[in-house]
Amino acid sequence: MIDYKELVAKAIYDAGVGLELPEIMDVVEVPADDKMGDYAFPCFKLAKVLKKAPPMIAKDIAGKLEGNPLFAKVEPVNAYVNMFMSKEEFVKSVLSEVIEKGEGYGRSDIGGGKTVIVEYSSPNIAKPFHIGHIRSTVIGNAIYKLYDALGYKTVRINHLGDYGTQFGKMICAYRHWGNEEDVKREPIKTLLEYYTKFHVEVETHPELDDEARAIFAKLEKGEPEEVRLWQWFRDESLKEFNRVYDMLGISYDSYAGESFYSDKMPAIEKELEEKGLMKESEGAMIVDLEPYGMPPALIKKSDGSSLYITRDLAAANYRKDHYNFYKNLYIVASQQNLHFQQWIKILELMGREWAHDCVHIPFGLVSLEDGTMSTRHGRVVFLEDVLNRAVEKTKEIILEKNPNAENVDEIAKAVGIGAVIFQELSNSKIKDYVFSWNKVLNFEGETGPYVQYAHARACSVLRNAGDSVVAAAQKVESLDMNYLTGESAYKLAKEIYDFPAAILEAAEKYEPSILTRHIVDVAQSFNKFYYDEHILVDNEAEKLAKVALVYAAKSTIAAGLNLLGMKAPEKM
Repeated sequence: MIDYKELVAKAIYDAGVGLELPEIMDVVEVPADDKMGDYAFPCFKLAKVLKKAPPMIAKDIAGKLEGNPLFAKVEPVNAYVNMFMSKEEFVKSVLSEVIEKGEGYGRSDIGGGKTVIVEYSSPNIAKPFHIGHIRSTVIGNAIYKLYDALGYKTVRINHLGDYGTQFGKMICAYRHWGNEEDVKREPIKTLLEYYTKFHVEVETHPELDDEARAIFAKLEKGEPEEVRLWQWFRDESLKEFNRVYDMLGISYDSYAGESFYSDKMPAIEKELEEKGLMKESEGAMIVDLEPYGMPPALIKKSDGSSLYITRDLAAANYRKDHYNFYKNLYIVASQQNLHFQQWIKILELMGREWAHDCVHIPFGLVSLEDGTMSTRHGRVVFLEDVLNRAVEKTKEIILEKNPNAENVDEIAKAVGIGAVIFQELSNSKIKDYVFSWNKVLNFEGETGPYVQYAHARACSVLRNAGDSVVAAAQKVESLDMNYLTGESAYKLAKEIYDFPAAILEAAEKYEPSILTRHIVDVAQSFNKFYYDEHILVDNEAEKLAKVALVYAAKSTIAAGLNLLGMKAPEKM
C-alpha cells in the first residue's frame, strides 16, 4: 500500500521548509475533522528556524504545494497547512491493493519470520473453565492472530495449570468423598464439588491441609497412584476444555503446562544457589528483591515443594532454548503484576539478556453482579453455558425475523459466539468489568452482530450484482473513479486504507480493541455508503466502480473479523 503520509511529508520537504524528512513525518497529522483536509502540517516548529510567524509560513508552504498532482486542494488555515488528496488516485490505489490481496488485505512481512510465543488461556485442570477465562483466551488468540498477520512465526502455548498444591487437595477430596462414576459422567462439575467441599471441611478439620500437602509431596516424587489420579483429572479436564476451544475456533501448538517443567526446576534452583541469589528464610528458599522495591520471591517452600515462580523461570529458559523467541508474551490477569515483575527481575539477575523480551500483558478482572467469582466456594459462571446461551438467543432472533431462514444453526453459532468474543475485545483490555447476561446477549449498537451483518449485506450486494459484474469490477485500471468521490464513498475508502495501520498499532500496543473499533468504523462507513448511494445502477461504469468499493469493504471486514477470531457469515 502507498504510504500517503510519507508522500505528503516528501512534498513538504521538497518545498524546502528547513526540516529533515523524519522531522516532517513526525508532525504531519490527520485532522479530526474531514473538513480540515486529509492531512495537516502545523508550522509552529518552523517559526524559530525561519524567523517568521507560523501563519505566514503556512501561507508560503501552501503556495509552493499548489499544483502538485498529489493534492486536489491545499489551504493555509492559521498556523496549519491543510491538504486535500486527489480523491480519484487515492481511491484507485486503495481498491487496487485490497482487490489484489482479498481477505489477506492488511497482512505483511514486517515480522520477518521472527518467533513470537503467545501464552494464553491456561486454565487450571480439574477446575471449571469459567467466564473469567474468556479474557485471556480471546485476547490472547487475537494477539496471536495479529502477530501472525504481521509475518511473525507464532507459537501458541496453553500453559495449563496442572501442578501445585491444589492437586493435593483435589486428590485428598476425591479419596474422602468421591467416586469414579460421578467423575466420568460430569468431570469438571464433580471435581469442583469435591474441591469446594474440601474448603468447607478444612475449616473444622485443619488436618486435611496437612494430608493434602503430603499427597502433593508424593505427586512431586512421582508416586504411581498419585500420578495416576493426577493424569486422569488432567485428561478429563482437557476433554471439556477442548469442547469450549472448538466452539471458539481456537487451537494451540503446545499444551505444555506447569508439570512439563517439573524436571527442569532443579537446574534453575542450582543456578540461583551458585550465583548467590537464593537464601534461606524461615526454612524456605527465597530471592531477596527488597533492594529493587519488591518483596522477597519465594522459590521453594519449607516442605520442599515448588512454586509458580520457579516453574515460570524453568519455562522461560526452556522456551528460549527451544524456540529462540523474539518475544515471549504472557496474557495473564493484572492480579499477577507483582509475580511477573519479580520473575523478570530474577531473570535479569541470572544474567538472561533476553529477560525483557518476556512481556506480561495484563488485563482487568471479571466479577459477577453479586461479587467476585470463587472456585473454592463454587461461585462461577461456566464459559460453555455462556456460549450456548448466546447461540440459543441468536437462533431465536433469526427465526423471529425470518422463520424460513436457511443454515440457522450455523449462522446462530457464528453470530452468537462472535457476539461474546466481540464484546470482550471491544473495550480496553485493562478495564475491569462486571459480567451481565443482559450485556452479553444484547446485540444492539456497536456489536459483533452489527459488523457481521454489514459483511453479510456487502455479500448480498455482490450476489445481486452477479459474478460477471463482480469480476469486471476487479479490473481496477479500467474503472472510473469519479463515481467514488462522494463524501460517503471517500470516507469508506479512507477507513479501508487505515486498516493495515490499525493492525500494526493493535499488535504493537497488545490491544485488540484498537482493531475492534476500527472494524466498527469500516462497517459504519459501509452502511452509510450503502444508504447514501444507489449501487446497482443502470450506468455500467458507475455500477462497476461502486461494486469494486463494496468488494473492498467486504474483504476488509472479513479480514478484521478473522483477526478477532470471529466468523464472517455471507448471509444473516
